[in-house]
Amino acid sequence: MTTVRTLLDLPGLRPHPSTAEDLLDRAVTRIYVTELPDPGRYLTAGELVLSGLLWWRGPGDAEPFVAALAAAGAAALAASGADAGGIPEDVIDTCARHGVPLLEVPPDLSFAVVTERVVLALAAAADGARKRLLTAAAEDAPLEELLARAAEELGTACWVLSGVPRVVAGTAPLPVSAAEPVRQFAAARARPTAAGGLTVLPVESRHAVPWLLAVDGPLSTAQTELAEELAGFVGLARARSRRSPAPLGGNVRAVALRTADSEEADDVLAELLATTGSAPFPEAIPPTGSGDHTQALALVADDGSWPAGWAGDAVTALSTVEPLLRATRILAGVSDPVPVAESRGAFEVARHALSLAADREGDVVVVPAAALGVHQLLLAGTSTDLRAALRRRLLGPLLDYDAEQHSDLVRTVRVFLECSGSPTRAARTLHIHVNTLRYRIGRAAELLGVDLTDFVAQVDVYLALTSES
Repeated sequence: MTTVRTLLDLPGLRPHPSTAEDLLDRAVTRIYVTELPDPGRYLTAGELVLSGLLWWRGPGDAEPFVAALAAAGAAALAASGADAGGIPEDVIDTCARHGVPLLEVPPDLSFAVVTERVVLALAAAADGARKRLLTAAAEDAPLEELLARAAEELGTACWVLSGVPRVVAGTAPLPVSAAEPVRQFAAARARPTAAGGLTVLPVESRHAVPWLLAVDGPLSTAQTELAEELAGFVGLARARSRRSPAPLGGNVRAVALRTADSEEADDVLAELLATTGSAPFPEAIPPTGSGDHTQALALVADDGSWPAGWAGDAVTALSTVEPLLRATRILAGVSDPVPVAESRGAFEVARHALSLAADREGDVVVVPAAALGVHQLLLAGTSTDLRAALRRRLLGPLLDYDAEQHSDLVRTVRVFLECSGSPTRAARTLHIHVNTLRYRIGRAAELLGVDLTDFVAQVDVYLALTSES
């Protein structure tokens, strides 16, 4: 990284005595020559502004000029007082007040020479920065170390974000939520963009869920080129990373995920569970022997800290990344916590929750096991033909009666049972008189040949009623 202090090694440039020592550590990204009284609209952060002070005519003229430099984040003002009888006190005082470093350019040093020397220094620094980043990448430095070195070269903070979203690594606290730059990047159709004061670039990789490189502030051309190099190194680091699942003990949950019309499930599930902070890092796998990468399964430790609102959080996370994927829908199901020895059952529950998610509306649907009734899980374990046969066996006379008489006894019985056998509640739900409800239930009991107030009979009939749900 080139700083104001670095440029003092060039022959001729020297800091004005009024410039505070700590201001000399500012990063310099380019040089800009101007004689405009207010150059604000043309300035960018990190510029060394070179001026012969031709715009200065008297006290007060320095304020708009220097204020514009300060507002833009200019690195320093290099001024020549050859045409003004020396650098005016007005300029010196205003630079000190705004905290803008002031460098003196000797009268016998041409601006062309200063510009050439600065450009060469910046080019050499940029080349050195690339080499140092390449060395770090070649040494297989951890992502955090790679970003730390890059932040030194860029002179600003940087982060790697996952599209799910989460902060994968960073050199400082992210000033906005991780979702904001991801959404704006998606809105820009996956192109480099400015979002929330950040410059966001894609990290090229073969993964379905993209990673993004976010760099604080607008960047100069040289900084952008270096950031693009860094994004490439991050992509290589991601490709090399392989995290093995830790042995599982205690309680676990199973998660099943499907990406409709795309084979992105493995990567989406891995990134989703990394976002929740679950441990160990899950290994998303397709169902054994199927090779179907539209579906993925993972077993995740649950030490009791699993978020109560995980399903809602997962919907939010998946909805953020969904515009960046090929999938037309993202569906997921999660089991209850069970001892690791019972994990096969947990996988079955997660799969059935996933099936229930497929029947619901929405581009992103996540169903927790709590949304599944025990009777639904028991029925889901039987074949379609067996469920149809049991439904006909138990409800045949009632189904035939409804078809012949155009009545609605099947629905009446179901509402009655779902109201815990309460005639009053069932009648209120069906908007009929309670005596009419009692008559219908009595008629249904006659047709079925069972006592609908008997608990065992109620369970059998209700399972048959819900076997098509």
